[in-house]
Amino acid sequence: MSERIAVCPGSFDPITMGHLDIITRAAAMFDKLIVVVMNNDKKHYTFSPAKRKEMIEKCVSNLPNVQVDVYDGLLAEYAAKQNACAIIKGLRAMSDFEYEFQMALTNKKLNPNVETLFLTTSAQNMYLSSSMVKQIAGMGGDVSDFLPEVIYDDVLKRISSQN
Repeated sequence: MSERIAVCPGSFDPITMGHLDIITRAAAMFDKLIVVVMNNDKKHYTFSPAKRKEMIEKCVSNLPNVQVDVYDGLLAEYAAKQNACAIIKGLRAMSDFEYEFQMALTNKKLNPNVETLFLTTSAQNMYLSSSMVKQIAGMGGDVSDFLPEVIYDDVLKRISSQN
């Protein structure tokens, strides 16, 4: 039987407890999970792709079947190059679903060999997003419950240096 490989894409700017929850749950379902930092030149990021990759690696060091990569092309192409059978996407609310469903259909058209699996977030992370964490931290709010402890200081240092 061949290895079941899944890809979990995102901007992860920065990775949150919500992201980590989805990654941990997906890692339990596949032989190998590749968390891929997607880079879109049209977006402005707080952290470089290399820094986002480094922070994710710190957060998943206890998950032996998870690797982290950076990619700036089409996700369907990346999944094909990795021989992935699935793309894992986390959903917070119905508002996420419409966009993610459209992307899933597009990825299936571009790569018929990959399925998109949606994992719903746990209740405590439903409202959580990277942009919300950055906004709260930028205003001096406590984001300790929203970020993995191993990257907490990195995130606060970067965000405070921007203000």
